[in-house]
Amino acid sequence: MSTISPEFTTHLKATACLVLFLMVSLLLSACGQELALPTVPVTVTPVQTVPVPQPGGATTVPVDVPSPTPTPEPPLAARVNGVPIYLADYEREVGQYEASLRARGIDPNSPEGQESVAQHRDWILNVLIEQVLIEQDAAAQGVTVSDEEVNSHIQAMIADSGGEEAFNAKLAEMGETREDVWRKARAQLIGMKMTQRVIDSVPKTAEHVHAYHILVDTQEEAERILAQLQAGADFATLARNYSQDVSTRDTGGDLGFFPRGILIAPEVEAVAFALQPGQFSGVVQSMLGYHIVKVVERDPARPISQENLSILEARALDEWIERLWAQAVVERFVNTNP
Repeated sequence: MSTISPEFTTHLKATACLVLFLMVSLLLSACGQELALPTVPVTVTPVQTVPVPQPGGATTVPVDVPSPTPTPEPPLAARVNGVPIYLADYEREVGQYEASLRARGIDPNSPEGQESVAQHRDWILNVLIEQVLIEQDAAAQGVTVSDEEVNSHIQAMIADSGGEEAFNAKLAEMGETREDVWRKARAQLIGMKMTQRVIDSVPKTAEHVHAYHILVDTQEEAERILAQLQAGADFATLARNYSQDVSTRDTGGDLGFFPRGILIAPEVEAVAFALQPGQFSGVVQSMLGYHIVKVVERDPARPISQENLSILEARALDEWIERLWAQAVVERFVNTNP
């Protein structure tokens, strides 16, 4: 079992892709199930008595003039930090998802289609909420998108689709309008700018350590190996003989150079950065098992490899989105899991 998990790396990269994907397209659709609509209160304002001047200074006659009646807010699907997401917009996105199923040859009214729509209802609302969160953060950071940028982006989309006619046909197939496209293109561009801003904040150089480790299943076995190391045994030889990490065992447990934030076992990483070259640790427990760690080199300012940089960038994006959610006040008014 490797200390640096490919699945973990893939998950982080998928998170980065998701941030962009959610901004690119919300091809969503309705499943025809009844939604729990919120009750919208209608405020009745008392009439005002306004004095009306009379000719010749006569006594004024009170006239009842009703105050304007406020227009009730349309039903909401959610509210994000006070910003409404209207039920009609949510239902339209659900309807577009249904259209996307048809385009893939899936009948939305079939059991498969109904199950797919039901599973995506909560995801659809989360996408809309996340879009608002990203746009709010963009506004707070002074990140904007001009109409010219949106129009240019749409023209590029039209060219990529094979021209105006093919583009319009695709919109009709997906149940979208030009207004939908403009709105989503703007959201996509804002999402791309904010994503790039987060990625640019990740340092390109960092302190690295070059470490080796031995991974075993039990503390007792780790203690036996540690005793052999303390008696002068060769670390790499013991790793080849006993380590359960198949990805590093043949190289004597070599983890290579890595910066902070890369290893899936933070306990191993913390110990590695606490050791000096030539030192080895005691027994370190992690979710993977029991480790012994040895550091052979340190570099205070080493360029981060592209593979590790991709992991750190994806993690930064993941943490950014998690922070937006954690700081938000989100109210939901629809049942997305009927």
